Amino acid sequence: MAFKQLKLWFDKDLAIMLADKILPIKPSFPKAKFVQIVDKQVAPLELKDRVAVLANSLVICLDDTYENNIEILLQILGPENLEETGMFKNFYWVMPIAKYVETNGLAHFDISMNAIKEITKRNTGEYTIRPYLEQYPKKTLKVMKQWAKDKNKHVRRLASEGVRPRLPWATKLDQFIKDPTPILPILNTLKDDPSKYVQKSVANCLNDLVKDNIEIAKEVIESWVPDATKERKWIIKHALRNLLKKSDAWAEGIVG
Repeated sequence: MAFKQLKLWFDKDLAIMLADKILPIKPSFPKAKFVQIVDKQVAPLELKDRVAVLANSLVICLDDTYENNIEILLQILGPENLEETGMFKNFYWVMPIAKYVETNGLAHFDISMNAIKEITKRNTGEYTIRPYLEQYPKKTLKVMKQWAKDKNKHVRRLASEGVRPRLPWATKLDQFIKDPTPILPILNTLKDDPSKYVQKSVANCLNDLVKDNIEIAKEVIESWVPDATKERKWIIKHALRNLLKKSDAWAEGIVG
């Protein structure tokens, strides 16, 4: 993927790529129609709207049940991303599939949870999961607590990144701003994760808590200090970075 603005990759060429991936599985897929629909709409749009156009065009052109469409879309995902980078460089083309699940899958919880898990192994499900947390908070958190124990680092990262109350470029999760205690078991599970990729997500989630629920954040962090591993120490310091910049006495005492 040569360097150019990310939004510009979501265009006619990407529509052709997706169609060519779908055709071997569904020979009746109307490639020309799909490419034409996308090409007519994307030019004036920004990234998120371009992704939405591609997702909506998949709805029109796959023209089948959600269950059958997801079966096809999961088959085109290809090999998993084994690195901690490359989500948007090598797997940017998965984003319309994630958007498809986000906007069309709420009535199919189990199928969608499996799809989100597979998507995040290549790209990310951190935005896709949020409507599910809003509509099915207990059921979705139950799944995400299991994801926090998954062998795949991308799935573990999604467990914390997806519940961030203030995830950038996403709608706020007001229920966790009001009461973050339901997400604490996930953070506790991941507090010693060996992956820096996961550690950064946990730290950022804790940093969100610091912004809105400082007393709860302090309680969590103070409980982590005894016998803290090097991984946990890094998470704590990164979570407190904004307070440390302000020379906050409590934060400075925590990091020593």
